[in-house]
Amino acid sequence: MSDILWIQGITCNGNTQSFLNYPNMKLFLKKYNFLYHPYLESSLNVVQAFEYEKKFDFLIIEGAVSKDFIRAGVNFYEKVKNLAKNAKYIIALGTCATYGGIFKEKDPEHITGVLYDKDKENGLLSKFKSKTFNIPGCPTHPQWLVFTLDTLNNFGKILVDDLSRPKEIFGYLTHHGCTRNEYFEWKVDSKNFGEKEGCLFYLQGCRAPITHGSCNKILWNEVNSKTRSGSPCFGCTESSFPRNNMFETKTFMSIPADLPDGVSKRAYLTITGIAKAFHIKRLKEKLM
Repeated sequence: MSDILWIQGITCNGNTQSFLNYPNMKLFLKKYNFLYHPYLESSLNVVQAFEYEKKFDFLIIEGAVSKDFIRAGVNFYEKVKNLAKNAKYIIALGTCATYGGIFKEKDPEHITGVLYDKDKENGLLSKFKSKTFNIPGCPTHPQWLVFTLDTLNNFGKILVDDLSRPKEIFGYLTHHGCTRNEYFEWKVDSKNFGEKEGCLFYLQGCRAPITHGSCNKILWNEVNSKTRSGSPCFGCTESSFPRNNMFETKTFMSIPADLPDGVSKRAYLTITGIAKAFHIKRLKEKLM
């Protein structure tokens, strides 16, 4: 079995709660042993976890970090660096651990992610970058974490992008697999939340075309995603999260301020101009 030491920084516990919904937990616990986890049965308590000095397999860090943050009576920032020396692999779990996340908005000068401050390296674990992997999300999908653990455990490596995120998960856009893609292509807007029809990008603030993640390929609870349920993607896997007015699409002269990833303004105007010329009756009607 591989040993995991799961510690929490400045967090809302969202990633732990998400992980507890992993549908194959019994199988997972046959392969992995928790030296410490804040909720699950472990061999160590939190004080012993921070003082652990033996070699182990995975250090999972949930939550943002700060040089002033105290957990269990010790400086969390310093203890993370000590634990990182003995970990074979390090995983920054969730958007707060990856970039600083929501908590960084409260104290932008002092709170950061484990490896990155927004999209810039912060220096905390820079010398361990080759063995540190970011799995952002607010919260992270439990299967993203298990896939990363299994891949590293079985093969000893995993392909990552320029923000140290596993490519097999974050090489996609949330837009990929979205059931609303045809509405997006023909620029048919959804004007209300919770509807099955229409695209949420043009009016409702959906960030799926510019957000890296597999939410519409690896469904939540194996059945759903935000866009499938009629709610816009908030872009929670990106360093720009959170942003103001998340339910609105910021535009300049009706052109979205943030265009789909890889699309130029000229191409966008050309494509949407053509799309608007078509009036597809099927897409204008209710599905049910």
